[in-house]
Amino acid sequence: MLHVYDNDLPELLTALAATPPLARLRDVGMNCGCEYTAFPRFARGRSYSRWVHSLGVGAIVWHFTHDPAQAAAGLLHDVATPTFAHVIDFLRGDYLTQEATEEGTRERIAASPEIQAVLRQYGLTTDDVADYHRYPIADNDSPRLSADRLEYTLGNAWRYGFLTEDGIEALYHDLTVAENEDGMDELCFRTLAHAVCFAETALACAKVYVSDEDRYAMQALCELLRDAINRGVLTPADLCGTEPPLIEQLAASPLSGRWAAFCAMAHTARAPASSAPPDGRPWRVIPAKKRRIDPLVAGLGRVSSLDAAFAADFAAFLAEPQTDWVLGW
Repeated sequence: MLHVYDNDLPELLTALAATPPLARLRDVGMNCGCEYTAFPRFARGRSYSRWVHSLGVGAIVWHFTHDPAQAAAGLLHDVATPTFAHVIDFLRGDYLTQEATEEGTRERIAASPEIQAVLRQYGLTTDDVADYHRYPIADNDSPRLSADRLEYTLGNAWRYGFLTEDGIEALYHDLTVAENEDGMDELCFRTLAHAVCFAETALACAKVYVSDEDRYAMQALCELLRDAINRGVLTPADLCGTEPPLIEQLAASPLSGRWAAFCAMAHTARAPASSAPPDGRPWRVIPAKKRRIDPLVAGLGRVSSLDAAFAADFAAFLAEPQTDWVLGW
């Protein structure tokens, strides 16, 4: 969906996007390995890379700020993302915040002569662009809307079939920047109808991100990668590369059968919470981060305070426990 918001993309962003650390993200997916399974939602989905997402975030920040530092920080925010993205958070035990993959962002930027050359050309430094959390249009605390959350919501909504391109364009062009309840700038909607549509779409995407299929696939891939590292099939450094060669290594290893089973996974089952799994199969209890967006309507407030139906659905989603056993095959 990059074409929706890249009409005024500056040379700064295109130059950074062409550097090797950013170009690597062309072969790191947004769906955390789920796109390699046979689950219908992901198997039928359109490809979506971290590179497309990153360039989209940079483009959105530029559109609403025209500030080179902020836009570059938005573009570079995923530069350290490893293969299979948040699966590596699972591998590191970071199920609920999923922020471990951000480690090393500053180091990647500082160590790249290509990135440094572009930054110098535009009068920027590593400090200007290494932490996109400094810039509220690029990133802010949930459930606020930021360029990062906006881009992956619109990108996934199109790929999951929740929105058409025309629908996405209508939502994007309704956006503006206004002060939120804390006096900070935030992306917000001009009209309630568009805000409700986006809020409902974001919630539908959030439910996918914690669906049984998604969580089980990420956990299964996490366990496979851990075993591959323990057996010497992969090294931790391999996780910092790209997905195609890593997949080739798995497919050519003694773990090839498990990789094939992962790719063939198309079904899940659920069993009630208990102290022990229902049987000897690989059931798992998998807590995971619930992504939340409650967008602001300029001059009116957040959607949850303006639309009762969304408020109820949003509250139910947040309250749903993740304590059942899940099995995938």
